[in-house]
Amino acid sequence: MGAGKSTIGRRLAKRLGLSFVDSDDAIEDAAGYSAAEIFERFGEADFRDGERRLVARLIEGEVRVIATGGGAFVDSRTRELLNERAITIWLDAPIDILADRTGRRDTRPLLRNGDRRATLEQLSEQRGPAYAEAHIRVRSGEGAHSDVVDTILKELETYLKQS
Repeated sequence: MGAGKSTIGRRLAKRLGLSFVDSDDAIEDAAGYSAAEIFERFGEADFRDGERRLVARLIEGEVRVIATGGGAFVDSRTRELLNERAITIWLDAPIDILADRTGRRDTRPLLRNGDRRATLEQLSEQRGPAYAEAHIRVRSGEGAHSDVVDTILKELETYLKQS
């Protein structure tokens, strides 16, 4: 949360001449509820199940840039599916930056209760091993979004040459 998946994803898609989809937005469109409302009404398990099914549909369609929610890649079935059928990228940002960015809006269900920074540290520790299974890891931080996109494009080129 707050690493810049949607912003960077949109810019990356534009540079690659591809369409872009944010899986959280697609879930909200399909369900008719915000992600926060889905969490509140049905719980995280149901949200993740719907997210996994949506991601499976998205990767079967046209080639595009997909930004998944922060927890999607933690689900082993979703992670396996993405790693088999897509090129996965972990946008890794420092906790201080994540805390600042996520504090700007109250739309993130997992950060609504308690100490946001402590929750982000706990999530980072829990999710880090799963995120480390992504094909590419790119550091994201205070720099310009265009710099992050440039780095991703270089890493993609290297990855594709090795594949």
